[in-house]
Amino acid sequence: MKTFISVFCVLLLTAPAHVCRAQAAGNGGGLGGLAGLLEDRQPPDTSGPALTLDDVERIALARNPEIEVAARRVAIAEAHVPAAGALDDPTAMYRGWGVPLQQPWNYNDAQNMFSVSQTLPGPGKRGLRTGVAESDVAESKAELEQVRLEVQVRVQKAFDDMLLANDELQIHAQHVGIARQAIEAARIKYAVGKVPQQDILKAQVALTQLAEHMIRFDRDADLARARLNTLLGRDPAAPLNMHGAYAVLAPLPDEQALEELALHSRPDLVAARVAAERSRKEQALAKKAYIPDLTVSGGYMLMPPTVKMRNNYMVEASMNLPWLNHRKHNAEIAEATAKATEQDAELAELRNAAFGQVQEALVQARAAQRFALLYHDTLQPQAEATLQSSVIAYENDKTNFLDLLDSQMTVIDIDLAWIQAVADFDTRLADLELATGAPLNQLQTVMPEVKP
Repeated sequence: MKTFISVFCVLLLTAPAHVCRAQAAGNGGGLGGLAGLLEDRQPPDTSGPALTLDDVERIALARNPEIEVAARRVAIAEAHVPAAGALDDPTAMYRGWGVPLQQPWNYNDAQNMFSVSQTLPGPGKRGLRTGVAESDVAESKAELEQVRLEVQVRVQKAFDDMLLANDELQIHAQHVGIARQAIEAARIKYAVGKVPQQDILKAQVALTQLAEHMIRFDRDADLARARLNTLLGRDPAAPLNMHGAYAVLAPLPDEQALEELALHSRPDLVAARVAAERSRKEQALAKKAYIPDLTVSGGYMLMPPTVKMRNNYMVEASMNLPWLNHRKHNAEIAEATAKATEQDAELAELRNAAFGQVQEALVQARAAQRFALLYHDTLQPQAEATLQSSVIAYENDKTNFLDLLDSQMTVIDIDLAWIQAVADFDTRLADLELATGAPLNQLQTVMPEVKP
């Protein structure tokens, strides 16, 4: 690009001064509206400190409303654990026996009993109830980690979208300047009769296409900024100053390593395992329904004055008889057993789906990596060499302006394709992290950064 810019500057500087002035005065109207469109573009507000990907991820994890909702659910589940295994409330009772019907107010001649009762669940029931509640906490925490992972991946994608749009705008801004110089150089040659008028018109069409691309890239940048601000818990229209670059990572982990990582790290698999464990605890608790609960009572009894020993105490014990209600308890056990088997089947299905997602994400990441390397290692050098050759040929009147313009547009397309490829690779890496449930930094080596 520097060679191309310098050549056109030389062309402009070596042109006759009166020709330049004549063309600037007489032929500038054709591009007046287009130049205004390009120059009136308002750059995005980038006030504030530049934020890296690590910065925005940290802010999102701290402020994202979805994460806050999931964290509140964990707090609710944790608050329920002490209550799940607690005893039922004690019961206080007063009983008046033998109150005379003719003197219903005469409790002095009645038997007055005061007692306190407590129900004691069968052995192991309280521990299982506590275990079920603790499983709910573990499942809520796994769901919280899933939300965090999804938010983090969405932040990475929005960040990459912003970088991509900004890089596209920078590339186009550079090429707009080059295209303007090309038009002026063509005008100079047109003034002295070296090129036809269609060269000027073709260059104007190319410049108009660049202006159309800028509008689209501005839109993409604004949409990515709104998405990223929303994920950060900020006003979607707030300014953002982003700082980052692309890098090609190699080698990608193999499929087996990624599957092992997914088995131990994916929050939805962790939640499914916890749910399966909880269902087994619920099944065991249902089977303990045939262990009776015991209710014990103790109290004081005041007898009528006619009784020799007025002060007495009482002890009472009772228990339920679950064997006489076997239809109910057998149905509860069958329901718990069916739920446990359903949870096991769901865990197996999720594991299979996770392996499929890992495989798909890995295939996409490998393809994106190959595309990026192809553009950087092969297509970009070829396009640059072709453009330089076209510039030299054009200077020596060995090629026409349209061929030169086509070479320039090819370089633009390949530059854009290159940054789109590396951005797509970063996006595929984010999908791979979502599929495995963990960052891949420790599994990969970062190659030197390559700027577009």
